[in-house]
Amino acid sequence: MKDGLHDGRRVMITGLGPITAVGIGVEALWQGLRNRESGVRSVTCFDATPFSCRIAAQVDDFRAEDYLDARDARRLDRFTQFSVAAARLAMEDAALKSADVDPERAAVQIGSALGGISQAEQQLVNFLNGGVRSVDPRVAVTTFAGAASCHIAIDMGFKGPNSTNAMSCSSGTIALGEAWRLIREGIADVAISGGVEAPLAPLSFGAFSIIRAMSRRNHDPAGACRPFDRNRDGFVMGEGACALVLEEEQHARGRGARIYAELCGYGTTNDAYHMTVPLPAGEQAARAMTQALNRAGLSPAQIDYVNAHASSTALNDSSETVAIRTALGERAYEIPVSGTKPYHGHALGASGAIEAAICCLVMTRGWIPPTLNLDEPGEGCDLDYVANEGRPGKPKAVMSNSLGFGGINASLVLSRLGFESEEGPGV
Repeated sequence: MKDGLHDGRRVMITGLGPITAVGIGVEALWQGLRNRESGVRSVTCFDATPFSCRIAAQVDDFRAEDYLDARDARRLDRFTQFSVAAARLAMEDAALKSADVDPERAAVQIGSALGGISQAEQQLVNFLNGGVRSVDPRVAVTTFAGAASCHIAIDMGFKGPNSTNAMSCSSGTIALGEAWRLIREGIADVAISGGVEAPLAPLSFGAFSIIRAMSRRNHDPAGACRPFDRNRDGFVMGEGACALVLEEEQHARGRGARIYAELCGYGTTNDAYHMTVPLPAGEQAARAMTQALNRAGLSPAQIDYVNAHASSTALNDSSETVAIRTALGERAYEIPVSGTKPYHGHALGASGAIEAAICCLVMTRGWIPPTLNLDEPGEGCDLDYVANEGRPGKPKAVMSNSLGFGGINASLVLSRLGFESEEGPGV
């Protein structure tokens, strides 16, 4: 594969570790998609009555003790619990043990928009109520976003490049793209990469509610996230995480790994326009998609499915539609495009990683999930959004988009071209 700059090594996705409101682990997530389940509920983890939005996609069935030993579960906050648990799930799914990896050639790349903000909020409350002696002394190392990748590295013993980016809702996708670079350029052979978010606390939740970015459809939680629909009124916040195991091709094949897909293209750009409003014509989002295609060595005609950012906000959905049309041309009207946030909510920096995992399952399991709650397309939303009912389909090359506050655009291309005949998991 070529990106116009250098030849690079091929990067394979061999493990998935999703923690979402609609399911934890590969099989639970897939069954939630197939059953058209929504993880959106009334908020119960704190009192949301002061806010105009009182719904979210909580991961209610997550028990840290199911994935971590008791000591780790006690000393880590929810954000970091999600991080380590998702990484362990992904390694288990990949049938890969840390001991079988050269630790100095194993990277950790994670994305999170808000890091340990909920822990920081709680410790501030403790301070205001009881003074400094009531503050958890671990707060300094639990609230910064880098705790995610650092704790994963410690848990796995991985000593290669380690980073957590905080590029809003594109963070998980950017983390996957940067892990792709590290393996492609020969710096690492293996990477754990993805996104994590635990934002369901009054200040962080309320901040988005105050600016009216979130849906106020409190009477109908399951119907509140409505990508591309005429009556969409904002996103629905979610929490969760997803880690993916990326391996250099020969490393994966040498151990007989099951391969979901090749991660073969990545692009990222910035609107340089506004913190919350995307460029109406989506030209920089389109450029990120084109970069990903070019670096994958693929043409628009080869893309069979797009997992859209599809945040259910009025401006984002329409500008993303324009961007998809710009990047893919007339082919855009022939490709199924779906938004899966009605299932798992908008888990901010974790969303792109969750959606990349969903793309892997779409390619290997032969079914395209629908965009739920799409009853009447909004103005300018004129693509095939797979409204409300999924359909059979086994795409060979897909695109996954993330578009974040600050005008951060990121796009991935995943492919099974060249090894379509290999049996995929769960086919």
